[in-house]
Amino acid sequence: PTQNTLLSDLPTCLLCVCLSGSVYCEEIDIETVPPLPKETAYLYARFNKIKRIAVSDFADITTLRRIDFSGNKIEEIEDGAFSKLLLLEELSLAENRLIKLPVLPPKLTTFNANQNRIKSRGIKANAFKKLTNLAYLYLGHNALESVPLNLPESLRILHLQYNNITTITDDTFCKSNNTRYIRTRMDEIRMEGNPILLAKHVNAFSCLRTLPVGTYY
Repeated sequence: PTQNTLLSDLPTCLLCVCLSGSVYCEEIDIETVPPLPKETAYLYARFNKIKRIAVSDFADITTLRRIDFSGNKIEEIEDGAFSKLLLLEELSLAENRLIKLPVLPPKLTTFNANQNRIKSRGIKANAFKKLTNLAYLYLGHNALESVPLNLPESLRILHLQYNNITTITDDTFCKSNNTRYIRTRMDEIRMEGNPILLAKHVNAFSCLRTLPVGTYY
């Protein structure tokens, strides 16, 4: 048998390190999400060779609060893969090969999808709208042509640097029909490394307390 079949046959806590609700499976060349012990709250599976995440991977582990899949080879995530994770607060899919986002669970506070291949059409129009706890959204170094729509009021930090963003509207961050509206929680928007000239869209930032980082002239 190959090394990978041997790895996948091992009980997860022999292969990974399991410590009181946390499972560490980092840099061990696994190609699929390992079966997790009941009551797992934190899964760290960085720098492996995982290509796909299925609904069945987390179907019985509703206790998860943080998942980190940074530095894998994930190309596909089944749409309901995270939908039962009602306690999940932090999810990192950074440094993978995604071209679209899955449906995200409602309690997320931090979502990191930096350094993927995500295009604007791979993000549904209401992908973030109902995430009323989302404070940190990282989508830098992707292939987005526009800023995602319907960003929640809870957002504090938004990273969109090094995409292919060419358009922005007065409703992207603000409300063109309400000049008194202020987006009070937003502290930082990074948009450098995009082809857009921000000085041409000053009205788009009228509700922000600080201007986005990016090219103005």
